[in-house]
Amino acid sequence: MPLSQEQWIEALSLAPHPEGGWFREAYRASESIPRDALPERFTGERSFSTSIYYLLGPGDFSALHRIRQDELWHFYDGSPLLVEVIHPDGRAEQLKMGRDLSAGQTPMGVVPAGSWFGAHVATEDGYSLVGCTVAPGFDFEDFEMPSRAELLEQFPSHRKLIERLTR
Repeated sequence: MPLSQEQWIEALSLAPHPEGGWFREAYRASESIPRDALPERFTGERSFSTSIYYLLGPGDFSALHRIRQDELWHFYDGSPLLVEVIHPDGRAEQLKMGRDLSAGQTPMGVVPAGSWFGAHVATEDGYSLVGCTVAPGFDFEDFEMPSRAELLEQFPSHRKLIERLTR
């Protein structure tokens, strides 16, 4: 029998995430990359890689944000998840995360570094459990979550998406 959203939250010791949903860091590499070996956009050294569990429930969403690294998404359980991406050039893309390959879903997807992105569950009453892997490893210094007004000014053609995925 499948686990409920609450059972996953308890079993994985998930906590509320600032962008919405629930998360817990599951892995952080013990080795790190020195600052002088990283691109200029990084302010300090970073772990080789980090990974989190991330869960979104009914009616919740991951607010639009961006980080300095590529983010690899892995689908684990629940309803399909839609990851909405606005690339730096203004092009929008939707990653359909899930197990039904015939419906255009994929168990893994990539959000390129510097792209704005957020996510929501594809069904009204479902939840989605995914994992996110980042290399070089994530640090909250790499995280940026602008206001709705800032995003609308930059991407007015994506008004509907921005209004749906900002608070």
